[in-house]
Amino acid sequence: MGTITAIMPIEVLLVEDNPGDAQLTRIALEDSKFSIHLNVVEDGVEAMAFLRKEEKYAKVAQPHIVLLDLNLPRKDGREVLAEIKGDENLKRIPVVILTTSQSEEDILKAYNLYANCYITKPVDFDQFVKVVQSIENFWFAIVKLPPE
Repeated sequence: MGTITAIMPIEVLLVEDNPGDAQLTRIALEDSKFSIHLNVVEDGVEAMAFLRKEEKYAKVAQPHIVLLDLNLPRKDGREVLAEIKGDENLKRIPVVILTTSQSEEDILKAYNLYANCYITKPVDFDQFVKVVQSIENFWFAIVKLPPE
């Protein structure tokens, strides 16, 4: 007889300054077959404070995955990605770029900074929900995430 382990929630950090897109992501994840705990921060400075567990984020759980917009106030997503992938304690956290930019330059730069994947946000609500659910299915059902 095998042992039964408690299923811990999948910790997701969404770095998104558009409240509408953050809400759409939350809605898309609500019907998940996984237990997902979504944390949302609105800019790159807050994202790094969250990831480094600084001040008000001292007791947060380390995310299993980061969904990162590129165009953010205070510190943009490119800078956040570079800091995450340059930090020995954070670099193994998968970072999914989820942005409106379709620029080849942005795509190339993100991969050069070791983004795990790059997804352009659809503007259509139903398509947006499908994209978020695809991210969920791929990263939480198929991929083996690194241990904490």
